[in-house]
Amino acid sequence: MNANDRLKYLRWALVLFGLIMLIGFYPLTVVWPAGWAWHTGRSEYLYMIVGIYATLGAFLIFAAREPLKHVSLIWFTIISSLVHGGIMAIQSIVYPEHQGHLWGDVPALLLVAVVLAFLLPRGKSTDALSSHGQSTSVSDSLERS
Repeated sequence: MNANDRLKYLRWALVLFGLIMLIGFYPLTVVWPAGWAWHTGRSEYLYMIVGIYATLGAFLIFAAREPLKHVSLIWFTIISSLVHGGIMAIQSIVYPEHQGHLWGDVPALLLVAVVLAFLLPRGKSTDALSSHGQSTSVSDSLERS
């Protein structure tokens, strides 16, 4: 897959994952709580995590316009998804009552990380894209303005 295709699919992935985080996460906790909610009944934790992911989702949608100007946010999403998914996987194994998460939010977070990492242009392909109008760094953005 060439760099332009990666960038095109990255934009779509950012919008898709952003929308799921922004408006899809909470309904998943209602429809399938065993795979998406860590507490039963009313939980302050749930609203906090929904708020965090909704905010991240909005920023991912914004980043889809010019992904190479938002590489730090995309890498944050990749790494934090791996860390969060990894911790939840361990907790799901240690605490049998949470094993449903091994089929719900754990693989979802790992999927987000793998897809974004695969699609994010790197190295020479990033340089080629930046020479065609996509900026790769803050300093590049400042120089162009």
